[in-house]
Amino acid sequence: MNWTRAVHHLTTLATTCDDMAGRPASIFPLRVGGLWAAGGLLGRPRELETITVALTVDVAAVPWLTEPAGAKHWASAARLPHSPAEVHWRSAHAPVWNHRLERPVLVWSAADGVDDEALAAIADGEAESLRPPAPTADELAARLSDELALSLRALRDRTGEYEERRWKPGKLEPVSDSLWQASAGYLDLLDVIK
Repeated sequence: MNWTRAVHHLTTLATTCDDMAGRPASIFPLRVGGLWAAGGLLGRPRELETITVALTVDVAAVPWLTEPAGAKHWASAARLPHSPAEVHWRSAHAPVWNHRLERPVLVWSAADGVDDEALAAIADGEAESLRPPAPTADELAARLSDELALSLRALRDRTGEYEERRWKPGKLEPVSDSLWQASAGYLDLLDVIK
């Protein structure tokens, strides 16, 4: 997609996040608190296959490449499955950045709304000035170690859930998808660390 369309998708997602924040928590119990732009959106204007974003939620931990409970419902209401977005769910209680989400830029928050200045800078290809400093090698190693430990716990938990549900009646897909996500996140981190 061309650059203008990519920025349009990001802007639409930011306004959708703002709208979703005002919807009742009884219908959407998963509360998204921030939308972060990452990847190709933070470079010079060019063609992009997808936009890369992170959504922060008020959940104690979200292992890498997994979805917290309620994410599918929220994403469906926000029409994310119809958007050319690579979405990463992140805990608001841990750093958003990691080896794939390098120096992301906040473009919407529940507290402050849509950041029009950040969106304008991204549209102009000037997002570099908004990005936080790069982590040191030690900071990145510590972050990846924390992520790997969290992902390993998730992999073990979800393997146990799968074993428990495997032969019981009912749909296995939600449990198997959850196990696949935890596996993919763990393996991705393991590949980077080794």
